[in-house]
Amino acid sequence: MRSAPLHPTRPRTGVARPTSALTLRDLNRATLARQLLLTPADITVTAALKQVAGLQAQMPGPPNIGLWTRLRDFTRSQLAAAYAAPTVVRAPLFRGTLHLVAAEDYAQFRAVVEPMLERAFASMDAARLKGIDPHALAEEARPFLRAAPRTQDEVRDFLGARHPQLDVRMVGHAVRLHLPLVQVPEPGAGSWDFPSQPRFVLAEDWLGRALAKERDPGALIRRYLAAFGPATARDFQTWSGFPAREHFEELRSSLRVGSDEQGRELFDLPNASLPGGDTAAPVRFLPEYDNLLLAHADRTRVVADDFRARVFLPGLRVAATFLVDGFVRGAWKVTRTKQVATAALSPFTPLKGKERDAVVAEAEALARFIEPEAAKVTVTFA
Repeated sequence: MRSAPLHPTRPRTGVARPTSALTLRDLNRATLARQLLLTPADITVTAALKQVAGLQAQMPGPPNIGLWTRLRDFTRSQLAAAYAAPTVVRAPLFRGTLHLVAAEDYAQFRAVVEPMLERAFASMDAARLKGIDPHALAEEARPFLRAAPRTQDEVRDFLGARHPQLDVRMVGHAVRLHLPLVQVPEPGAGSWDFPSQPRFVLAEDWLGRALAKERDPGALIRRYLAAFGPATARDFQTWSGFPAREHFEELRSSLRVGSDEQGRELFDLPNASLPGGDTAAPVRFLPEYDNLLLAHADRTRVVADDFRARVFLPGLRVAATFLVDGFVRGAWKVTRTKQVATAALSPFTPLKGKERDAVVAEAEALARFIEPEAAKVTVTFA
């Protein structure tokens, strides 16, 4: 395995930096390595979620697939056990979106992203926010949620009866974004242990401990770089949802600083690994909304510009994709009819020879994971 150049020079700040710009393939391989996508990891679910800085989890299925593609011999029961411990939680967090994260990370970083969550609420339709005091509503909902886990509809109905003049959907958003809440897993519900209308509970009650009150953006930046670096300050903002240029400046002297081929300044942890661009990258299947595709402002390190419209879909949807040689080469979907599970593949460019064989083999394994009770697995190409 070749290493990207790391021999330091001494820039104006005294920070060690690579002597040459990192290529697109260098950045691709570094990100894949940190996202556990070069070699399946033999670590726990909780350790994996800490390493990759969480998995986006609007739906309960994709995080299971995201772990399957990153961990050696992952099973659904491993995640179920982590939920029950609880060493992981599914909760609104980065960008106000549901994420599956280590419980320890949630407890530490919820306060860091709180201002972003509040700004996200304040930026909603002003007419629909009229008369709403989100902090007051959140405190009014607290004892209701403390008494028992509640669905979002139940919270809306409870507060709506008290405040019939308010927009009930905005009332629900106010509580969801101003109270630290986690979703309650229900083993056997749905196909991935969460019902279609999951229940929420106060995070401190579920975890059995108080959340951190101190905001430490620097710790979150370091966690991001460990999972997605080298990266720009704008990349971090894209992933987290809030500006942090000033915090990068505060950390500059403790970070490795370099650049890409476009001259953009890249930050990284001082001792982070940088596998070279010629490192082998096996076929990998990613679920919908995988953070690998969403964690950078410049997404060409994984998705070619020509394929953007086929990956980032209307309605803020993100396709389930597969990687060949480290880059997105197509989309996929697994369906089941009676006893047959079918992995339908839509390559963006033709797959030939060993490349095609590797994609088919991984698609078959994925279909068996998603539909373990199917008697037969098939792979089709669109």
